[in-house]
Amino acid sequence: MDDFEKQVFEAVEYIKGRIPNKPDIAVVLGSGLGGLAYEIQDPVEIPYDEIPYFKTPTVEGHEGKLIFGTVYDKYVVAMQGRLHYYEGFSMQEITFPIRVFALLGVEVLIVTNTAGGIDPRYTPGDLMVIKDHINCSFQSPLIGKNLDSLGPRFPLMKGVYDSELIKLARNVAMEMSFNLQEGVYAFMTGPQYETDAEINMLRVLGADAVGTSTVPEVIVAAHSGIRVLGISCITSATGYEGISPNHDEVLEEASKIEKNFTTLVLDTIRKIQIENPL
Repeated sequence: MDDFEKQVFEAVEYIKGRIPNKPDIAVVLGSGLGGLAYEIQDPVEIPYDEIPYFKTPTVEGHEGKLIFGTVYDKYVVAMQGRLHYYEGFSMQEITFPIRVFALLGVEVLIVTNTAGGIDPRYTPGDLMVIKDHINCSFQSPLIGKNLDSLGPRFPLMKGVYDSELIKLARNVAMEMSFNLQEGVYAFMTGPQYETDAEINMLRVLGADAVGTSTVPEVIVAAHSGIRVLGISCITSATGYEGISPNHDEVLEEASKIEKNFTTLVLDTIRKIQIENPL
């Protein structure tokens, strides 16, 4: 067994000893969006630094713990804080939790982020369901020897954002009388914000929003056979020239969106069909 596989299995065994059930759904919470985790019933909290081989985030707005518990009739795990490539972590370290979730039995990954709106019709406060992405980092967590026990050498990425899950999210948004955008997310490494020329480039490429996360986790989820739903919280109007976002404003805007975001995610979880729910 490869050393990396041994690390994943060790983390899985540690977590299994702390939780009463198999998680069906995993939720990765973006910057300033960790409050959703407090809606989980009968929570079991495990800080990252207690789990073998987990790394701890260094960015404000990312607490660094897993929260297991119940949402409606599903057992879920929420990542309250994620790792970013710009923090100096490797792609394997960033996506290590997704490997662990796959072996714990997670069937659906809901991955969320804060993002800058490139489409000029987007305004801060919008939520966007991700229909596809562009990997502008030109990096992949799958580079290197393939771990056949975890997934295939050449996984398909076409249609990686599950159409049925997108439909569920859109139906929930309609019930909320909320206008849910749908678009393409571009992944840049950061930590610097994009230049006007880079935003124009991304617009030409077909991106509707841009951020510094999500895509590595989605690649590994696809490799592991996990269904994916992606949701971006638009916290800055990057698509307008002269707009200069900063992280404090991103966190402030995320706090304003959080109520609609939380309702959207929780009600979508309620509608997701799991083979053997609690």
